[in-house]
Amino acid sequence: MTTDDVSYLTDPAPRRGAHAAPRSWLHSDAPRLSLNGTWSFRLLDRAPGTPGGGGVLPAGEEPAAFADPGYDVSGWETIEVPSHWVLTGDGTRGRPIYTNVQFPIPVDPPHVPDENPTGDHRTEVEVPAEWAEAERVLLRFDGVESMYRVWVNGVEVGVGTGSRLAAELDVTEQVVPGQANTVAVRVHQWSAATYLEDQDQWWLPGIFRDVTLLARPRGGITDVWLRPGYAGEAVGTGAGSLEVELDVAEGGFPVTVAIEELGVSTTFDSAADVRPIELEKVEPWSAERPRLYQVVVSNAAETITQRVGFRRVEIRDGLLLVNGSRVLFHGVNRHETHPERGRVFDEEHARADMALMKRFNVNAIRTSHYPPHPRVLDLADELGFWVVDECDLETHGFGSDDWRQNPSDDPAWREAYLDRITRTVERDKNHPCVVLWSLGNESGTGANLAAMAAWVHARDPERPVHYEGDYVGAYTDVYSRMYPSLAETAAIGTDGDTTPLLGCTVAEGVRQRTKPAILCEYVHAMGNGPGLISEYEELFEQHPRLQGGFVWEWRDHGLWHRTPDGTRFLAYGGDFGEVVHDGNFVMDGLVFSDDTPSPGLHEYAAVVQPVRFEWANKRLTVRNLRHSTDTTDLRLRWRLEVDGTVLARGTEKVPRVLPGRSARIDLDPGAPAVPGEAWLSVQAELAEATAWAPAGHVVARGQFRVADATPPVRVPALPAVRTGQPVPERLEL
Repeated sequence: MTTDDVSYLTDPAPRRGAHAAPRSWLHSDAPRLSLNGTWSFRLLDRAPGTPGGGGVLPAGEEPAAFADPGYDVSGWETIEVPSHWVLTGDGTRGRPIYTNVQFPIPVDPPHVPDENPTGDHRTEVEVPAEWAEAERVLLRFDGVESMYRVWVNGVEVGVGTGSRLAAELDVTEQVVPGQANTVAVRVHQWSAATYLEDQDQWWLPGIFRDVTLLARPRGGITDVWLRPGYAGEAVGTGAGSLEVELDVAEGGFPVTVAIEELGVSTTFDSAADVRPIELEKVEPWSAERPRLYQVVVSNAAETITQRVGFRRVEIRDGLLLVNGSRVLFHGVNRHETHPERGRVFDEEHARADMALMKRFNVNAIRTSHYPPHPRVLDLADELGFWVVDECDLETHGFGSDDWRQNPSDDPAWREAYLDRITRTVERDKNHPCVVLWSLGNESGTGANLAAMAAWVHARDPERPVHYEGDYVGAYTDVYSRMYPSLAETAAIGTDGDTTPLLGCTVAEGVRQRTKPAILCEYVHAMGNGPGLISEYEELFEQHPRLQGGFVWEWRDHGLWHRTPDGTRFLAYGGDFGEVVHDGNFVMDGLVFSDDTPSPGLHEYAAVVQPVRFEWANKRLTVRNLRHSTDTTDLRLRWRLEVDGTVLARGTEKVPRVLPGRSARIDLDPGAPAVPGEAWLSVQAELAEATAWAPAGHVVARGQFRVADATPPVRVPALPAVRTGQPVPERLEL
């Protein structure tokens, strides 16, 4: 590829150059340098070398001249990495664009417009002299939108795509330890990859996740997959196992795997010696009890520390089970969005956001519609969520033209589809929170999606494959739908029902009714929404194969902007002057852009609360709807009120109620001492603080009428008053 060759922009192939094989995101003690920080930056209006001009390159400058270490960037601007350039520079660096279904560029795959904003980035990094002893040096990008071309010390090392996917480039030959090294990255907003990333969100170009330089030690541990098993039930303890898959550089054995808490230390002397580690007794991991064990994998060159959760995912008798118990997803679709930073990750904000989910009884996340920052899954392991990990794929814009030219069934795009699912699974395979792999979203159907599913089934047979667009169930393991009506949802969940299912023949519908059913999007949270939450929840409880769903969506995507007079406001599509946009459809979350919970979120929490109450004859029934946690972590408070005035209150000990069971306790608040409308209010709250809420946080509520209201006082109608006549000062009652 010559320096002025821009054919890569329209190449469906996912990457070129010295890319290392995808692998897990590991916590290793091997040396690393963060390249996050202030970089030199310039913005061009098109890719240099594009016919018709070279953007704003100085006269006579070669397209790749900026990558040379001797190139003078003193006149350039600066930019913080990670960031989106359209959210920096006081509005002088282009603008965000919001679309839902339509593409923001003319649909002509794999071609893109000549007017293609391109950001040139440069930084210098001092590489330690001792890195000369490294076996390899890798340059890692965790997220760049949408295509990027990389040089190190003036030498081109590769081209990458997959905006929300990690990539590692082998730069061993280009890096010079003991001195400053120049890293240059050219980022294009539009590329062939754009056609695979039409994901109902803001289009925000830039290097928006971490950039890291990694020194891989000689004989190091290249990759680890710790595959936990669990033979017990959801409550209690049982036998566990740990299958260990190792990718070790030459000379890397022996390797030791140790779990200090369980008294385990096993050494493998060779690849042929690697065998499962059997454990007599472990506590299982679940979204409600996210029990994690620290595992240390080490050899003479490197130590890797990972957290493992022992759990078993299976589909049996038409149900998705974890540790033998049916899972009911009370989930949300989570985009990565912040009103100032866009998709730039902030761990403190992400942790607070996920703790808010837990406090509002959300137990599951669908990572719509791409893998999140890898730390998000660490947090999900720790805080406790069921996760549907979704591939970075959506071609929704082709649906408007009856899916003509859709890449999902075009052999030219097969490599790109397989590359995306491979990088998703390989990066995230160690996380116990991930219970389903999702191929992507709203990309029609076709052979490329089927090939993705086949690859996942071969690589990870335990975790089922999800994709809503496979209506007939040709290559997926669960039946997934978006926004079916209540009647249709009931028909999906009813065994033996022959009501036609979307896109299915009668026979295909019968087959789909043998699978777990999940509503990957439902109860749209826009405007006054979401609605019908309680009606859907009743169906989920009535029909076991209906295993819940994911609200669209968790939070609004508003971006802070200013009016011409300087007034700050939260902007949506069209507010930045975009020609093509989808208006306020990006403001459809349970949480407002400024982190305020909406009324809909309060309603959702009340409907899906994991403990229910019934009260009659001075006895309170406590029903535990949890998956794997009894009620010993809760305490019960009650109060008796008449017309809003509290007359009595008390605390009751909650009996140990196992998941799926009920218990009754005596609860006599006494007869109201005054006339009026009397109500008994009951709430279950956390007895002790957790990682996501303080002690006293209310998990569930109930309210019951104790006495009917006394007859209301009859107030006579106000006499009619003619204009100009005074209103009577008082009425005789």
